[in-house]
Amino acid sequence: MNEWITTHKLPLGTWIEAFVSSLTDQGADFFDAVSTVIGSSIDSVTELLQAIPALAFIIVFAAAVYWLHRSLVLSIGSALALLLIANLGYWAATMETLSLVVSATLVSVVIGVPIGIAAAHRPWLFTVLRPILDLMQTIPTFVYLIPTLILFGLGVVPGLISTVIFAIPAPIRLTHLGISAVPKHLIEAGEAFGATKSQLLWKIELPSALPTIMAGITQCIMLSLSMVVIAALVGAGGLGKPVVRALNSVNIGMGFEAGLAIVILAIILDRVCKLPERRQVSKAS
Repeated sequence: MNEWITTHKLPLGTWIEAFVSSLTDQGADFFDAVSTVIGSSIDSVTELLQAIPALAFIIVFAAAVYWLHRSLVLSIGSALALLLIANLGYWAATMETLSLVVSATLVSVVIGVPIGIAAAHRPWLFTVLRPILDLMQTIPTFVYLIPTLILFGLGVVPGLISTVIFAIPAPIRLTHLGISAVPKHLIEAGEAFGATKSQLLWKIELPSALPTIMAGITQCIMLSLSMVVIAALVGAGGLGKPVVRALNSVNIGMGFEAGLAIVILAIILDRVCKLPERRQVSKAS
């Protein structure tokens, strides 16, 4: 029986390979155009961030953090952490990573939040999406990194697409959870006052689900940062490049410093995104 099963193997790998080859042959111009547009957009954002002097960026960022959160500790801590990154010599790589993370998060949120809202209003849609989201979160990254690399070539584009695939389930799931958890009496009250579906969404459901949606965005940022090293393997650059270089040359010092820069950036983004959510919850209560 075992021999019969292995002998009659389904040619899934052959089918996928033929499908990707067909896309490469028939849509080469399209994929080249997409790669050029996305790559030039991210490069423009990176150049803009790198054109700002490090000290000026740190001062403005710390002031913005204090203005948003009214936390002197968070503001000073963020400034000192960014100064440490600049002191270690990874400022330019950090700006590249920040550009990639912001771009991937923006794409994931723009696509994921509407899908999560639609899935919350249509249970059958979430039933269809659930195994797909599980697959996107559990499948090894290199499995879908290979076809994206073949289709779009080396550079930041396959890294961005792989990052989006890995990070987008978070906003979809948590948006669905937040919209589904809106108290029924709030929706019934809105319907009693004659609110339309659009008014219910914008004035009742989204404000009530905002803390959960913000948690999904924060998780999306963290997942995007976790893909930095993987994206560097296909030419995305950023802080993942010195990590890969240190791995190849067994350079413990370089690997630790670059890894520390990634951790610092993750902590800063996590604190900046989470604190407004808590403050809004406390005000609402």
